Amino acid sequence: QVQLVESGGGLVQAGGSLRLSCAASGRTFSSYAMAWFRQAPGKEREFVAAVTWSGGSTDYTDSVKGRFTISRDNAKNTVYLQMNSLKPEDTAVYYCAAGRGKATMKILEYNSWGQGTQVTVSS
Repeated sequence: QVQLVESGGGLVQAGGSLRLSCAASGRTFSSYAMAWFRQAPGKEREFVAAVTWSGGSTDYTDSVKGRFTISRDNAKNTVYLQMNSLKPEDTAVYYCAAGRGKATMKILEYNSWGQGTQVTVSS
């Protein structure tokens, strides 16, 4: 497993941007599919975006397509989530996750999780 630490969350007005980072420990980071999930108060954790080990393929939930971009830098053991045109409904705790399988939206495919970073979008 890898250890994951998220950063970059904060308070932003609607229409603004944030970039989340997730730093991973371990030499095998480049072999993991990586993903971002989020959880709003009173709701289940939901898939946001995923990227393959190489960064060559990505997937997004429909509500963030065209606004969010996931990317990774294997040399820096870091995955990013660039979030533009933020909306109040994007408010949640955002979690970084790593898995040995495919870059999928299935939460059970990921076995390493960060502690989360809060994103709050004001209207």
